[in-house]
Amino acid sequence: MPRIVQKYGGTSVGDVERIKKVAERIKSAQDQGNQLVVVVSARAGVTNELIARAKSVCAHPSERELDQLLAIGEQETCALMAMALHGLGVDAVSYTGAQAGIFTDKVHTKAKITTINAKPIEKDLEAGRIVIVAGFQGINEEGHVTTFGRGASDLTAIALSAALQSDKCEIYTDVDGVYTADPRVVSDACKLNEISYDEMLELASSGSKVMMSRSVEFAKKYNVVFEVRSSFNYNPGTIVKEEVAYMEKVVVRGVAVDKDQAKIIVSNILDKPGSAARVFRALADANVLVDMIVQNVGRHGIANLTFTVPLGDSHRALKTLEPVLDDIGGGQVAIHEHIAKLSVVGVGMKTHSGVAATLFQALADADINIDLICTSEIKISIVIDLDRADEAARLTHKVFELDQLGG
Repeated sequence: MPRIVQKYGGTSVGDVERIKKVAERIKSAQDQGNQLVVVVSARAGVTNELIARAKSVCAHPSERELDQLLAIGEQETCALMAMALHGLGVDAVSYTGAQAGIFTDKVHTKAKITTINAKPIEKDLEAGRIVIVAGFQGINEEGHVTTFGRGASDLTAIALSAALQSDKCEIYTDVDGVYTADPRVVSDACKLNEISYDEMLELASSGSKVMMSRSVEFAKKYNVVFEVRSSFNYNPGTIVKEEVAYMEKVVVRGVAVDKDQAKIIVSNILDKPGSAARVFRALADANVLVDMIVQNVGRHGIANLTFTVPLGDSHRALKTLEPVLDDIGGGQVAIHEHIAKLSVVGVGMKTHSGVAATLFQALADADINIDLICTSEIKISIVIDLDRADEAARLTHKVFELDQLGG
């Protein structure tokens, strides 16, 4: 029998009625002769509510206890989904991440999957049951519950798809697929029929909310082809797969804006070998993700470093770096939080010139100043003022004629 892994996001299972609708959809897929493993997120808003409760009793809750608490959201949904299927006469069983055999490293709130023991799931599938798995969570070697970070139910689904060698992986959300830009910001954004892993990864890491970047990394590593589609209709979605030659005909495939960024400026540090290494090693040890990095040319033995981090990590970065600067001979740290990162992405940039010139000219004509620039083979990212971010996205979408990519 064909084996399908499906994942349903928080809005898709937002209340009892939606859970029942999804259960009907799952039953329909089984009735067509498929084995089903279904990964579910917490109901929309539940994780935020749990975080608020945690902070109401402790301003800085421990990450271990946060994992214990936040895992409840997905566990509630998976149990309710199994019950909804029982109500339809379907044999289903719910699993926590630990029961599903998902083992992780020891890092709390941002754990990485180390191994998956899929034998219990395989046994239930062979017995004709639908398996419902709580997303976003696993267990470490010490038996502690761990979570993977916000939006990581996608990662659970793709990892299980790889472990179970599924025939299909479907990521259900509240949009029809992957768009050339956020349709809430750019009214003429178009749904893409397909996109490469690398393009999807760059968009995800640049602020697109459709997929978590770690999920796409995992899919690329294990060659898991997946489809992003809506749980509210039966329209085809966007296929995410390995790059093929014809994809390079499209120079730019998407625009993403990340408003959850902060800029860190480390100034007046000694310009000598090892200074930058000490700074970024300390941030790595504190699990602070660093994105764009610029170092100026050292003058008079002094240098400055500028880089971006997720907004939620900015004050942890500040606290981490203050003692480091004392150790390396001095310096200052400053945070600028009123920024946004805008990125244009496309595998066609490998073989076409002029993308940067077109982007920079369009923003210059609109008097939008560029603060930082970072490039890769298929992406150009810039930091601009937060207040101009949406305007810049619309201008960029227009100048690259991305409204022509739908079909």
